[in-house]
Amino acid sequence: MAAQDPIGLFDSGVGGLSIMKEIRRLLPHEDLIYVGDSKFCPYGEKTSTAIQERCRMITKFLLAKSVKLIVVACNSASVAALEQLRAEFSVPFVGVEPAVKQAASFTKKKRIGVLATGLTLSGARFTSLVEKFAGGLTVVNQACLGLVEQVERGAINGPETEAMLRRYLQPLEEKGVDVVVLGCTHYPFLRPLVEKMVQPGVQVIDTGAPVARQTQRVLTQATLINPKTQAGKEWFYTSGDPSVVGPVIEKLWGSHGEGVQQLPAAFLT
Repeated sequence: MAAQDPIGLFDSGVGGLSIMKEIRRLLPHEDLIYVGDSKFCPYGEKTSTAIQERCRMITKFLLAKSVKLIVVACNSASVAALEQLRAEFSVPFVGVEPAVKQAASFTKKKRIGVLATGLTLSGARFTSLVEKFAGGLTVVNQACLGLVEQVERGAINGPETEAMLRRYLQPLEEKGVDVVVLGCTHYPFLRPLVEKMVQPGVQVIDTGAPVARQTQRVLTQATLINPKTQAGKEWFYTSGDPSVVGPVIEKLWGSHGEGVQQLPAAFLT
């Protein structure tokens, strides 16, 4: 690994772009390679074994691109596979988890709500997170079936997405939470809608900025911060159809960088 090598990121689909945006903002000179496994999205409905196998394949692909660090920019993948990946591969990994610690420090009513996938909410990592940082608080968990698919389609606003969000936010409102955690990397793209729907004074938070800071810390400790002064480049890969995924990436990221490329055939079956 060398400081000039790129950072790799992957997610079940396009959601990890929300993490990548924060990394780009904090580390403007780093080259970034993004893999979206859109053909197999959402991970939240897959078995842990299936997720682990996909994560292993993507990691090997990124290592072949000589990445110096991999960000598992997906809550479900972090729950299912992060420990296994760290045990199997020597490259540094940064995972994601819902911002429960941050929410616990923000809440005044001692009531927080978490929007996430069912897999994330049922995982031991999340349970441990709540026990460690939110003891004594009321934590209202809400699994959000279908929201990931809306973001994958680029449907980050509109009546169908709004109706889904209203349904998922209602239990949190009824419990009087004053902080809402967006516990899936797809959900920050819905943040403007969420903020419009919650009651005045309710904070909406996600993990993008903390993950970017952790990425910076790991690279700094390993003396792997890229020393170049020119802007970093981005490369995008998908297991989906690039002609379909490409416009969504352009909408969410702002450009294609070097274009959206198809992953090798082994990823498509």
